[in-house]
Amino acid sequence: MTEVECRLKVISSDSDSESETSESSQEQKACTSRSLSDPAGTEQGHPVFGGALVQRAGCVAKSVGGVLFSSHSSLGSDHSGVSFAAELADTDCSQPSLTPPALSRAGSLHSSSSQKSEGPPPEQARHEEDQDRALGATAPPPSKKEEEPDMEGYDSDDSTTLGTLDFSLLYDQENNALHCTINKAKGLKPMDHNGLSDPYVKVHLLPGASKANKLRTKTLRNTLNPVWSETLTYYGITDEDMVRKTLRISVCDEDKFRHNEFIGETRIPLKKLKPNQTKNFSNCLEKQLPIDKTDDKSLEERGRIMISLKYSSQKCGLIVGIIRCAHLAAMDANGFSDPYVKTYLKPDENKKSKHKTAVKKKTLNPEFNEEFFYEIKYADLTKKTLEVTVWDYDIGKSNDFIGGVSLGINANGERLKHWFDCLKNKDKKIERWHTLTNELPGSVFSD
Repeated sequence: MTEVECRLKVISSDSDSESETSESSQEQKACTSRSLSDPAGTEQGHPVFGGALVQRAGCVAKSVGGVLFSSHSSLGSDHSGVSFAAELADTDCSQPSLTPPALSRAGSLHSSSSQKSEGPPPEQARHEEDQDRALGATAPPPSKKEEEPDMEGYDSDDSTTLGTLDFSLLYDQENNALHCTINKAKGLKPMDHNGLSDPYVKVHLLPGASKANKLRTKTLRNTLNPVWSETLTYYGITDEDMVRKTLRISVCDEDKFRHNEFIGETRIPLKKLKPNQTKNFSNCLEKQLPIDKTDDKSLEERGRIMISLKYSSQKCGLIVGIIRCAHLAAMDANGFSDPYVKTYLKPDENKKSKHKTAVKKKTLNPEFNEEFFYEIKYADLTKKTLEVTVWDYDIGKSNDFIGGVSLGINANGERLKHWFDCLKNKDKKIERWHTLTNELPGSVFSD
């Protein structure tokens, strides 16, 4: 006799009692409970994919059959319900090789009703026992949340043991300034014997890193979670710098009686920043990265200088303004310089084009605000080059060259653009920041 006929016989039998209705109801509850506790169908001892789906289908068929049977006992025949139950039973029996437990339990219903006096055969009893154990005895697997690691306490990389640094960057395009706000650090690596550190932050611009472009915060004592809330500002940053420069931010431990110790660093390409928009960062510190030693040493940065150019039609000459310098290289033992600026308009056959500013004592960020006038025809400017050099004044010995820059038709980048803007805009003062390098081709490095 087929499983469908067994089901139909159960439904149409007038000898069915309330105990069978109760058993069907219990089966429905067991299926519902199992569906809730194991929605993925991954309970041990059953097929993971296809079998789990058939098992649930069998439970639905059996549950619906129980409900229809109860209605049949009280209301009489219900052919539509029998047809629906038979259709679900056909769906259940369409996978005979998987022998889902719910379907086997439906078959045992017929055995218990037709063999009440005789009792079930031993093999069938053992089979029912196995199915009951499979349905109710297996505990549901643990949820995935319990198996996954806590990501907040998980170190994705060894570098996280060095700590994290919170900071923000802002490029003020109008004022050619880069503002670096150092907020705080968390979980820094202990560097001292007391299990703490005395941290400070220093920043450099790459390539061309030198003492001239190093800025640093104050030192905070005995802490692994320092809060600085300091803003370090680079002046004279151009759009060209924003394309090719990288900001290196290092956290170090200060020691009074020996060399300061490096803790960790992070690097930010400035091209990631948008003009006039603050960008916040919270970066894990990394081990010290190597600096490319192949950089042309002639391009080592020695500071920045702001220069203004204006061709006066009324005076028939070029007005050169030396406004200020920033982040100059320290040339004296005290960590400062005594800077002044010289200008030349070359070629200078009569050697009369030299001008010099006043000396500013003990500073790396001098303000000059001086102007020099060169009498020259407008058409001759295309043949000239303006050379600007910065020097450190020393008493009793030769002055030290700090850095220089050339503006003219033979220059490039911002230096060439500044010169052409001056030529195109008569009687208009054009101000630009320029980078000082440690070598100026064609210059004689003597005062």
